[in-house]
Amino acid sequence: MHYDIFNGDADGIFALHQYRLKNPLPDKQLITGVKRDIRLLSQVEHLQKSNLTVFDISLDSNRSSLEQLLRQQNTVAYFDHHFSGTVPESPFLQTLIDPSPDTCTSLIVNATLDGKYCLWAICGAFGDNLHHLATKHAKEQGLTEHQTAQLQELGELFNYNGYGEMVEDLHYHPRELYKAVAPYTSPFVFLEHSTELAALRMGYSEDVSQVMELKETKTPGKNRVYTLPDAAWARRVTGVFSNTRARERTDAAHAVITENNDKTLRISVRAPLDDRRDADTLCKLFPTGGGRAAAAGINSLPTNQLEKFLEKFLFFYR
Repeated sequence: MHYDIFNGDADGIFALHQYRLKNPLPDKQLITGVKRDIRLLSQVEHLQKSNLTVFDISLDSNRSSLEQLLRQQNTVAYFDHHFSGTVPESPFLQTLIDPSPDTCTSLIVNATLDGKYCLWAICGAFGDNLHHLATKHAKEQGLTEHQTAQLQELGELFNYNGYGEMVEDLHYHPRELYKAVAPYTSPFVFLEHSTELAALRMGYSEDVSQVMELKETKTPGKNRVYTLPDAAWARRVTGVFSNTRARERTDAAHAVITENNDKTLRISVRAPLDDRRDADTLCKLFPTGGGRAAAAGINSLPTNQLEKFLEKFLFFYR
């Protein structure tokens, strides 16, 4: 049996899609979830002598599960751009991991395929807020401004759909969005025929209109902090809102704080786009924190640690 394991955001979906267009495999199991559900390998720890392909989830966050899978002689191919730590040595493991802030898993897969399905990689890069790289690749592909805007919308809508505390917060399970694009070689053909995008556009518009009314939490200096309520719409729009604010002020770091159902806090951090560093280092100071240098988060921060987080946030980006 083969298992494709992927992050439920745009980057994870489009990385997998490119790979499977080149390496079709009809008989496979799909393992995914909300964007922040990154310990996906724990769902398959029991497997023995199976084949796994992993996209866009931190090796470091899945280390114990990965090591167990390797001991059980599962073959694993791992594509990612998050912090990995020390990569286990095993004849059963093949990795292509680049944690630099100017890439994403879709672009990593694109490079391995010699750009064969670059249009999907552009969607993934737009979804991961790498607009400068996505636009660069779009120009190299000879796309018009309108076509580039179409791929940007597709990437941002798929990324928007991945945010939530639970799958019930989402408009579509990420597995269903992957299945929706799987038959299509061209994103432009998918855009013509998709029935999912209308619902995503409507949800996106409604959620963004609400979140843009929220006021900034006053802090000293140029960096910006926003607090969102405990509501499904707020959890869905966290990533879009964080990325939008980051593009408004490229010299500032941004923290978006959302209340969880259990009264803990979920935090999204965006490093300044002019200086993409340390978001992962900051978030890993706290339990359930992780991510990458340019964008990271904390899944469940106790409210009594919020002051400490804000102090560290302002210190890192002083």
